[in-house]
Amino acid sequence: MTASSRVGSRDSFSEPRSNSEPATNMPGQDDHKRRTSGKFKRARFRHALFTIAPDRLSGGALVRKHLKQEIVTKHVSLTLPGWPAHCDGMRIGHFSDFHYGDLLPLERGLEAVEILSNLSPDLVACTGDVVDLHHEGVDPLMQAIGSIDAPLGSFLVLGNHDHLDDPVAVASIAEDSGINVLEDRVMRVPVGDHVLNVGGIGWAKKVKQLSGMIDRLETDHVDLLLSHNPKAFIEASRRRIPLTLAGHTHGGQVAARNNTRRNLAFAHRHNAGLYWREPSALYVTTGIGSWFPIRVHCPPEVVLIELRNGPFSASEEPA
Repeated sequence: MTASSRVGSRDSFSEPRSNSEPATNMPGQDDHKRRTSGKFKRARFRHALFTIAPDRLSGGALVRKHLKQEIVTKHVSLTLPGWPAHCDGMRIGHFSDFHYGDLLPLERGLEAVEILSNLSPDLVACTGDVVDLHHEGVDPLMQAIGSIDAPLGSFLVLGNHDHLDDPVAVASIAEDSGINVLEDRVMRVPVGDHVLNVGGIGWAKKVKQLSGMIDRLETDHVDLLLSHNPKAFIEASRRRIPLTLAGHTHGGQVAARNNTRRNLAFAHRHNAGLYWREPSALYVTTGIGSWFPIRVHCPPEVVLIELRNGPFSASEEPA
């Protein structure tokens, strides 16, 4: 399906974007404390072991080859019984897991943003891990995300890597770039005479923690939920939230040739692509960046999801 065949028009969702108040409910530490914490040291060790060492052993060939992989685009047409009828034809641009740093230079990140921007989304959803280890230098990437011409605005939830260094700084850079950061809260986005309730929850590893975050959202009605961890879908479907978007898994980065769900993300039941658990849907993107400089049958991707109200149906094709 091409952009010209969409239901409705871009003007249908041309409310001015509204940047919300900065997220302030994240734990803050100074850089020294965070960068000497056990969690940061373990992440730095894994980075050295799985990123720096293999690349140096290859003379830099691994990363060069890795960065030449095409960023694919996917177009998902999705009809959901609980999706607001006044948002029929809405196009959501979804990407995640840039991991800005050694494996994702600025130019590569900007390439992904340009690809998504050219798909003309009505709303942009980024589901975390914009940075890998350090937040320094990520400003131009955030500014590019915030500058996408999406009438309903750009939204971000933070991932576990965004929390390694300074999550308050990451959120502040995003907000200053015009991105709405959703940390355990819901934003009512005007759509004509109606609203779209967009919720976002912070990073947590366990299902019980994620469920508690959803329970504490300030409204009982969420149309679209953003979560870095796809395990939030268990509670989201119980709460009958129509659509959840997530990242985190990278699709395992190594997958079977003809079955992307057979991959190295063993810890996740929902690890790549579209899932349906009546009456709710989940899309887990394989992300833009990487943990290690190898992707096999699991290319980086940007996703355009076109939504309608009605009995469940789904199709996927190149955008």
